[in-house]
Amino acid sequence: MQHSPGFLKIVDETRTRVKEITPAQAQERMDANAKAVLVDVREDTEWIGGHIAEAEHLGKGILERDIETTFPDKDRELLLYCGGGFRSVLSCDAAQKMGYANVHSIQDGYKGLVAAGWPTAQG
Repeated sequence: MQHSPGFLKIVDETRTRVKEITPAQAQERMDANAKAVLVDVREDTEWIGGHIAEAEHLGKGILERDIETTFPDKDRELLLYCGGGFRSVLSCDAAQKMGYANVHSIQDGYKGLVAAGWPTAQG
């Protein structure tokens, strides 16, 4: 997908404040921490079309509104992904501003996770 220059500028500026990890590092974190959660921040239609099987859905559009009720423990490890690793960077930044101390954006998002062999589900 071709992103607009303004969007890419915002993402690049935000990346300086966010921890990004690879799909392999995400798997290591999930294996090491039973309380870590994979969070899909894509739109509802993207989620329905296919998502990582063990993920929970909290779309970027409602993240700030619902994250504190969905994940009340602000120290819980949250591994966020979107379609390609851009929106998850922005979502991590928002979560950090709300006091979440252990959030990570997964590089290459859903595409990268699928390429790495993570199991998927639909619906």
